[in-house]
Amino acid sequence: MKGYVFITSSGYDPSQGKHVKDPYLGAKPTLGGCMPNIRRLVVPGDHIFVVSGKVKGLQQYLFANFEVEEKINALAAYKKYPDLRLQKREDGQLTGNVIVDARGRQHPLDGHDKLNPAKFERRIENYVVGCNLVALTAPEEVQRGRDESLPILRTVLRREGSSPLKVMGRWSKLDGDQVQELRQWLISLKTGRH
Repeated sequence: MKGYVFITSSGYDPSQGKHVKDPYLGAKPTLGGCMPNIRRLVVPGDHIFVVSGKVKGLQQYLFANFEVEEKINALAAYKKYPDLRLQKREDGQLTGNVIVDARGRQHPLDGHDKLNPAKFERRIENYVVGCNLVALTAPEEVQRGRDESLPILRTVLRREGSSPLKVMGRWSKLDGDQVQELRQWLISLKTGRH
């Protein structure tokens, strides 16, 4: 077992910033069009961890983890998860992480790689379907996550830095022990035991 931890795009924060659409953190967590490098590398049993993007005035935090259950292509995801197809919310933000239409072509709302079909083709492979989600959602969990994420990332990754980006870059690979340590930390925030 291995894992990967990555930072979402700037502005994306599940409690204060823009809506985080990818990964989707519902009953069946998924990772669709984002982080094709991680989606390519993971296999069932591996873990994915997600850190919020930079939002002015807020400390970034590790807010979710899930285990990889399977990988499918985006057209299969389109058929299997109709509620995760790209669409606009009432507030105008995008939601959903299935980036193809019914024919497997790039969805009109997907603004990435419009001029580079080869990049788009790489993004539609390895749609990750997960299980065993742990996500910080309650206000007290989020606050503890904001307070404790940077120190736990420094400890687990054995690197110094003044922000998650400086500790881990955009993403980092984790070994099995690091996966367990980060997952147990997240679970402790959910249960209130520390």
